[in-house]
Amino acid sequence: MPRFLVHIHTGPADANKATLGCLVALAAARKGHDVTVFLAGDGVHLLAPAHAGIEGEGTGRLSEHLTALSEMGVRFRVSGLSAKARGYDETLLEGHAAEFAMPDALIDLAQAADTVLCY
Repeated sequence: MPRFLVHIHTGPADANKATLGCLVALAAARKGHDVTVFLAGDGVHLLAPAHAGIEGEGTGRLSEHLTALSEMGVRFRVSGLSAKARGYDETLLEGHAAEFAMPDALIDLAQAADTVLCY
């Protein structure tokens, strides 16, 4: 089964691009691929409840994508450094199949993936 890494570093300020990353990850998961989503930079905001309502034009609602991704067993890795710099702690991960990761984890995931997509 091919492995996909979807690296989302775009935050809620660009709802189209942020939700597109989630939509593409969901499409890969629905095709049966092994998918990991790595959130870094402003992308860490996407797990914050305050931003669950964002919706892209033609790319869907973030909250629906996050729920579907979790239900499909997609793993989320969240940059601990990006989260800390933006004022988040471990409560950001609550309710999500997510864990904090450091930059070396992103490198390892990219090396192991068959396909890496960045948004």
